[in-house]
Amino acid sequence: MNRTVLLRVFLFALIAAAAAVSADQRPSGRGTDRIIREVRHELVMLPYYGVFDNVAYKVEGYTVTLLGQVTRPTLKSDAENVVKKIEGVEKVKNEIEVLPLSPADDRIRRAEYRAIYGDTVLNRYALQAVPPIHIIVRNGNVTLAGVVATEADKNVAGIRANGVSGVFGVTNNLRVEK
Repeated sequence: MNRTVLLRVFLFALIAAAAAVSADQRPSGRGTDRIIREVRHELVMLPYYGVFDNVAYKVEGYTVTLLGQVTRPTLKSDAENVVKKIEGVEKVKNEIEVLPLSPADDRIRRAEYRAIYGDTVLNRYALQAVPPIHIIVRNGNVTLAGVVATEADKNVAGIRANGVSGVFGVTNNLRVEK
């Protein structure tokens, strides 16, 4: 009789341990939050990530999807490599677009940077390690991405970007911080 009780207790403990291990393997809210924080940190810390690049990501369970546009092909592969090393990430889908090389686009990038970050309303954003207003230029078309503090800042950035000569169009995707 004691053996039967002991066997049942042992089996119950074994089943409980197996359930705990299984629960640890499923992404929980806390585990996903940690992965999100680490992915953001690793991407921002990339050495060549700058104002002319826009890297975004989605975390679904243990899969991270990288999105956005970069000016250097090495930045695309560097982003994938650092995210792969994060504990808990099992798969990385790299959908980052490498922008085409173009001297005309490079000229527009520099002019946009001066126009936006040279404005007295927006120059405070230039003081950050990675300025929050990202300027993406593809074949003469400009997209502004990132986060600003106020709706007025978003509007000023759009107006300044539209004022640069040689630009075909400007899409203002800036978000206002809540």
